[in-house]
Amino acid sequence: MVIADAPIFSTVPQQWVVLRVDSVEEIADAVRLLTESKDLLGVHLCPGKISGLWKVFKAHYVPVKAAGGMVLDEQDRLLAIRRLGRWDLPKGKVEKGEAIDDAALREVQEECGIGALDLGPRIARTWHTYPRNGEQHLKRTDWFLMRTSSAETLVPQHEEDIEEVRWIALAEAAMLKADTYPSLLPVIAAWEAIGS
Repeated sequence: MVIADAPIFSTVPQQWVVLRVDSVEEIADAVRLLTESKDLLGVHLCPGKISGLWKVFKAHYVPVKAAGGMVLDEQDRLLAIRRLGRWDLPKGKVEKGEAIDDAALREVQEECGIGALDLGPRIARTWHTYPRNGEQHLKRTDWFLMRTSSAETLVPQHEEDIEEVRWIALAEAAMLKADTYPSLLPVIAAWEAIGS
């Protein structure tokens, strides 16, 4: 489940819902909706009379901090991984005491086998929910622009269920968006903006 913390959508993506929340009890109802719905991909919460909406919402979840890379080569192709039958981008949990940008570099190197990476600025922050061990988790992922050479040997980290690592050209963006997670769409949009 993807959570948007932007103030307003100009358009609401398909299979998303916009909810106005006026009480703490309604936040619990929104969490229940997110947890129980199989067809809903995301929700945009609009604060009504309640202040501190985001803080109250986050209290319903186990927090997870992650970092990843929007990795581009010299042709502005995007480095993508195939994990569990879907396209994904390299990312992972931030270890205790680790800086977020260091975690992003480490995760890309581990998941894709890349040695040389140039770290750029943070380009996006995404949120999504998922169940694990009977608890609901809320993962925040900080995404960093990275550059590397297409001459780097790509090696999928099979122990992380990564089946394939490859470069995706801008002409393949529609294919990538059709077979990836909704939480990655802002990162893919940032890539498309760079390449256009």
